[in-house]
Amino acid sequence: MSDALGWRRLGAVSAYFWSGWGAVASLLLFCALWEWGALHHGPLVLPGPSAVLGRLGELLASGLAAPQLWISARRAFSGLGIAVLAGTVLGMLAGRSLTAALVSRPLVTLLLGMPPIAWLVLAMIWFGMGDATPVFTVVLACFPLVFAGAMQGARTLDGQLVDVARVYRLPWRVVLLDVHLPHVASYLLPAWITALGIAWKVVMMAELLAASDGAGAALAVSRAQLDMAGSLGWIAAVLGLLLAAEYLLLEPIKRVIERWRAADA
Repeated sequence: MSDALGWRRLGAVSAYFWSGWGAVASLLLFCALWEWGALHHGPLVLPGPSAVLGRLGELLASGLAAPQLWISARRAFSGLGIAVLAGTVLGMLAGRSLTAALVSRPLVTLLLGMPPIAWLVLAMIWFGMGDATPVFTVVLACFPLVFAGAMQGARTLDGQLVDVARVYRLPWRVVLLDVHLPHVASYLLPAWITALGIAWKVVMMAELLAASDGAGAALAVSRAQLDMAGSLGWIAAVLGLLLAAEYLLLEPIKRVIERWRAADA
């Protein structure tokens, strides 16, 4: 038994490090293709990775980048947090009722089909320039995706497991953590990760068009000045924060849940 547990832990650790090396290898391959494109098109069209990272280092060292990135991160995670909380709770509640699922399905389809730029235009009219416009747009862009994932997870839960838990009169906390969570999380986590990427894209677009601060507004200034290295530097900074949020926040949660499900199986 102990040998099997030891081999299982060793396999989990190996898989963790292998996934990290795979991510690094994919990033290095991307940088290699980027460098090839820079050599082919020239620095005026596509600066290379070293020039972009150097420009980003200058922005960070000068103190210009950190406040703008913080503003964008605050807006992105504020909208994402509202969308994740509301979408998860309401989606799981809708998944428990067939009537609620049928009623909400066309509304979710409409929200998913609504382009974020349309919500942005409406938000600019309603809220003007400020935090409310990007946060509102992020919420409406991410909410239907999270809602759909939570509802699908709740709808596909095996009813026999719930009946067994009810027969044995298990505490609600045990039912929630050991019955509902492992199953619903397999639908929720991909939706959360996708919503994280959407949140950053929407915030950058909203700041580019309807804000005077943030990384998107700084990107607009770099574009107006034809500073390609600076523009790509801001993009690289935002993508770096996106990867950090996924691999330092969501990926550990995913691994804990998957390890829990494997041990429970």
